[in-house]
Amino acid sequence: MEDIRDRVRNQGLWDKITTPEEAAEFIKPGMNVATSGFTSSGYPKAVPLALADRMRKNPFTINLWTGASGGPELDQALAEVHGIDLRLPFQTNRILRSEINRGIVDFVDMHLSEVAQLSRCGFLGKIDVAIIEACAITEDGNIIPTTSVGNSATFVQEADTVIVEINTSAPVELEGIHDVYLPLDPPNRLPIPIVHPNDRVGVPYIPCPIEKIKYIVADDRTDKTPDLVAPDENARRMSEHVFELLHREIRAGRMPKKLLPLQAGVGNVANAALAGFVNSDFSDLTVYTEVIQDGMFDLIDAGKLNFASGTALSPSPAGMERFRQNVERYKKHLLLRPQEISNSAEVIRRLGVIAMNTAIEVDIYGNVNSTHVCGTKIMNGIGGSSDFASNSYLTIFFTPSVAKDGRISCIVPMCTHVDNTEHDVDVVITEQGIADLRGKSPRDRARVLIENCSHPMFRDQLREYFERADRITHHAHMPHMLGDAFKMHERYIKTGTMMPPVKKK
Repeated sequence: MEDIRDRVRNQGLWDKITTPEEAAEFIKPGMNVATSGFTSSGYPKAVPLALADRMRKNPFTINLWTGASGGPELDQALAEVHGIDLRLPFQTNRILRSEINRGIVDFVDMHLSEVAQLSRCGFLGKIDVAIIEACAITEDGNIIPTTSVGNSATFVQEADTVIVEINTSAPVELEGIHDVYLPLDPPNRLPIPIVHPNDRVGVPYIPCPIEKIKYIVADDRTDKTPDLVAPDENARRMSEHVFELLHREIRAGRMPKKLLPLQAGVGNVANAALAGFVNSDFSDLTVYTEVIQDGMFDLIDAGKLNFASGTALSPSPAGMERFRQNVERYKKHLLLRPQEISNSAEVIRRLGVIAMNTAIEVDIYGNVNSTHVCGTKIMNGIGGSSDFASNSYLTIFFTPSVAKDGRISCIVPMCTHVDNTEHDVDVVITEQGIADLRGKSPRDRARVLIENCSHPMFRDQLREYFERADRITHHAHMPHMLGDAFKMHERYIKTGTMMPPVKKK
């Protein structure tokens, strides 16, 4: 067993240091187990793997709560042994996703900003055990997280028992990068005192009564974040359209030259957009977001980024190594908060955030589906996209115009599932162009989305649907033919393509 006493600075806790197997034995069937972790960063690894081994020999299930997605040692390991009965609030693992879509695991898809409050107020049930990854424990027994904060502070506060994993692969220099602030709950809530992205309002650790900590285990596994994929041509075009839009906003006097704080969701398009700022004429940038990815290191190195606030540090493996080699320099520009603060409607609205997120599909009126394939099978979950979409100064959604090698149109007559309504969507961008929906009626939105954002292969179909719906409904406020609205989706399910059959001459 690795000696971690140098990282457990309270000597009274040394007798709590044990093996992952002993800690996992404490977890009983049916328990609500809440863990650290957000976008495969800062999640526990040793205890979940030991728990999965135990479940493999003697099957049972638990309910698993996290900040957002967990890595393979957590979500995948437990899903492979059918050890999860209920999962919330977000996931990205292929095996767990299959378990959910086969009805084996119940999944509660939640706004990430709301989980902590719902937990504290008892709506989700009590937390039996919290498993938190840390890089150290302070002299007072408080927990210094690793690469994410997520919901960890609330989980520690609410749990009956806390298990701490000291991860020795996490640099101890992470201490000081966190700002842990927990708001009071109604009716005692006060304003969150953040007026700039770099404002510190909390403490650099997770408060934890010493008596709550039952076990401490050692681990040296690194976060399993995905490798960075080079932006494809579509992502590059979409990032160019973003810059075109932002320059237009500056010229119109609606945006300062140094812009407003940026938020970008996880993924290649968002990372491409951020990376594109490196070679742009924008500078003095700030970020108020959930996830800090590789592109932000590029901006810091280029002298373009003043400060980035998030809840998780989630770069690629190469990006993480880059961070390790320059921790002290990057730390000056970065801050990690609880996710209910990084995703707070109050703070997002006050700062005037520019939100950039991705969609699976967008319908011709601007409704967004970012969670379900053909309306029934969950992909990942809503995550934080709606937290930002409904509260930002400018809300942008990206999607390629087509998917599956051109067999699917991502601009459709009606979304099969809606999680961000047209009321919250300001701009839609595909590689084809920009649809600025602000101030437009539904029928005007349909016209600009079809003409500016749909792929030419599908444009005639979409025009025909809209024109027929407009005519048959006698120019209704939001014209739809419910019998025809999902024919493109039905055709894909039956034939593997949304393209209509070629008419014989």
